[in-house]
Amino acid sequence: MMQILKMAFRDLGRNRRRSFFSALAVGSGLALLILMASVIEGEMGSAIESAIKLQSGHIQLRASSYDENKSSLKWEDLVENPEQIASQIAAFDQVKAATPRLYASGFLSSGTQTASARITGIDPLSPASDPYREGVISGSYLAPDDREALLIGKPMAEKLNLQVGDSVSLSLNTADGDVQDQTFTVKGIYTTNTYGFDSATVFLPLAKAQAITRTENHASTIFVLLKDTSLTDSVVNALNVSNLQIKTWKDLNALFVDYEAMAQSYIGIFYMIILAISASVIINTLIMSVYERTREIGILSAIGMRSGRILMLFLAESTMLAVGGVIMGLVIGVLATLYFNVNGFYIGNMGLSGILITDTIYAKLTMDNLLNLTIMTFVVTLLSGLYPAVMASRMQPIAALRAEK
Repeated sequence: MMQILKMAFRDLGRNRRRSFFSALAVGSGLALLILMASVIEGEMGSAIESAIKLQSGHIQLRASSYDENKSSLKWEDLVENPEQIASQIAAFDQVKAATPRLYASGFLSSGTQTASARITGIDPLSPASDPYREGVISGSYLAPDDREALLIGKPMAEKLNLQVGDSVSLSLNTADGDVQDQTFTVKGIYTTNTYGFDSATVFLPLAKAQAITRTENHASTIFVLLKDTSLTDSVVNALNVSNLQIKTWKDLNALFVDYEAMAQSYIGIFYMIILAISASVIINTLIMSVYERTREIGILSAIGMRSGRILMLFLAESTMLAVGGVIMGLVIGVLATLYFNVNGFYIGNMGLSGILITDTIYAKLTMDNLLNLTIMTFVVTLLSGLYPAVMASRMQPIAALRAEK
């Protein structure tokens, strides 16, 4: 076996440039696969994390008749005594925060500029509201007793040319079907680095939101954050609220879950294309090597080398190319992933409707992806060398010796 390896190494060394670039093609393919998988992992992870943290939570409890697409404010569509229910849920060990939230549709007007908004009444002191508090970039955060202050996102502030301290008119629907108008002061401007969310969401203290919409002691939902996403099902099973509907983060982000499944299917096709290109390079390299060494193969056969050992010789060459390519691919791919893990891809406002994607996507390398892609590339490269190896092993000695006369 050592003799076969030595011969394979020597044969690859005959044309070092070709061997190097063949291995580099395999390495480049693997590096691209690693980077693609890491970016997708980072995008999917950040999107669902953003959706849970900013918009859906892990669990929501709602009135059975509530329709989130209509943002209904009728009392029969809302949760009664939400503070009491939230405090009961917050007592669970698995729960990080449980808080009432009220949603309403409205418009902000400043001068001649108008923008539609989703008005969200929150408890400013709840840990579930930390992303908005930590995202304040100008002015200050809301206080529970604020009555004429609101918090708006950076994109909306830019659209309406608003700064901290400016007055803005808010018009929104009420529980009895009327439209309520009131002038508010911009107390703070926030960013969550998620354009789709920041450009449409305006925050009010829950008490003020209930007062202006005439929904006192009612809320649209009980927003629940857990200490770990994997605890979702166990908490749902433990909840005893027969008069309310329970929605999990999967239910509330159904579009994203479907999009992720579809994206994985398409990405699998891209993986196969990249691997096919790398495999074709290896096949061409070894076939050229077979044709260049036809007479040599005939001599080896004539002096007694069996076809099986010739087969092993070319498989050893493809193995060495695979090992070299995989090593280069791991180095290039891991370094590229580490770079984009720190700096990320800035995409700005390129998110899909209904899916919260942050403005910058960071690559996230997982050991499962690294091992799976490395093994896949290695196996495909080995299989690529099988056809040239079989072709060389089936050459007849006399025909091979005459080939280059």
